[in-house]
Amino acid sequence: MGYSYILPVTHIKGKTIELTTLLDTMKILVATEKPFAKVAVDGIRSVVEAAGFELALLEKYTEKKQLLDAVSDADALIIRSDKVDAEVLDAARQLKIVVRAGAGYDNIDLDAATRHNVVAMNTPGQNSNAVAELALGLMVYAVRNFYNGASGTELKGKTLGIHAFGNVGRNVARIAQGFGMKVIAFDAYCPDSAMLDANVEPVHSAEDLYEKANIVSLHIPATEETKKSINRHLISLMPKGAILVNTARKEVINEDDLLQLMAERTDLKYLTDIMPAAHEQFVDKFADRYFSTPKKMGAQTAEANINAGIAAAKQIVDFFKTGNTRFRVN
Repeated sequence: MGYSYILPVTHIKGKTIELTTLLDTMKILVATEKPFAKVAVDGIRSVVEAAGFELALLEKYTEKKQLLDAVSDADALIIRSDKVDAEVLDAARQLKIVVRAGAGYDNIDLDAATRHNVVAMNTPGQNSNAVAELALGLMVYAVRNFYNGASGTELKGKTLGIHAFGNVGRNVARIAQGFGMKVIAFDAYCPDSAMLDANVEPVHSAEDLYEKANIVSLHIPATEETKKSINRHLISLMPKGAILVNTARKEVINEDDLLQLMAERTDLKYLTDIMPAAHEQFVDKFADRYFSTPKKMGAQTAEANINAGIAAAKQIVDFFKTGNTRFRVN
C-alpha cells in the first residue's frame, strides 16, 4: 500500500496544478526508439530505484501503438528523439512529466502537454561538449577539402562566427580558441558580458556576424522565428571561401536559397549532421563542397548519452520529491 504525497504547487503557463500521487508506486517509462547505451540505462535505473520508483523500458519499438500502450500507466516519461504529440498525451492518462534527454525539444508538442497538465523539460548542457566537438570536426574536414588529398588550409587565424551563444556555442568557442581561431558571436538573448568573459567578441546583428566570419557555426533552435531564417540574405554576406556548419536543426536552413547560392558561389561549403530534405540535390550538384552525416549525431557519444539520460532521471525524481521545475519548457 503506497502513501500519499502532495507535491508543492507548480505552474504551467499561468495554470496552477497540484500533483497528488503514490510515490512508492510511481512508474517511470524510458521510451527510446534509438536506445540509450546500457551503461546509461543502468545509471537511470539506479537513480529511479534509489528513489523508490519503478522503471519500465520500451526500446527499439517499431510502431506508435507500442508507445501508446506503454505510456498508458506511466507517471513520467524519458525520451530521446521520440515524438510526444497529442495522441501520445491522450493515451498517457497518468502522465505528469516528460523529459527530453537532450537540449532540443521540438519533438514534444508543448501546447498539448500544457493542455494535459504535463510538465515538459529538457536536459540542457548535457550534450553540449559532444555537439561542439563534432562542429569543430566538421570544420577541420571542410578546410582540409574532405580529406581528398588536395592541399587545404588551417583553422588557425580564421574568424569563427557562432550563431547563438548557449551551452553548445560556448563549448564551440572554447575549443575553437584552442585552434587559434578568432571567435565572434551573435545572440540577441545573451548579454555581451557573457561573451566577453569567454574571450569572445560580441556582434549585434546576424548580418554583422556573417559578414565578418570565415566560418559560421549554427546553434539556434527551430522556432517559428528561426525556421528558414538562414537564407540567401545572410549566407551571401559571407566572405570568399566561406564555410557554414549546422549542428542545430535542419529547419533553420532555407534549402532553396542555399542550393541557389552554392550554384552561384563555387567557394561556399556546407556541412551538417542533420540531413537536408534536399540531400540528393546537394550531393548531385556539390559533392566536393557539401557533407551530411547519415543521421543526426551531435550528441552521439557515450558520455553525452549517459549524461543526458541520468540528468533526465534526476530531474524527474527531483520534480516528484520537491516540485522542482527548473528546466520546464512549457
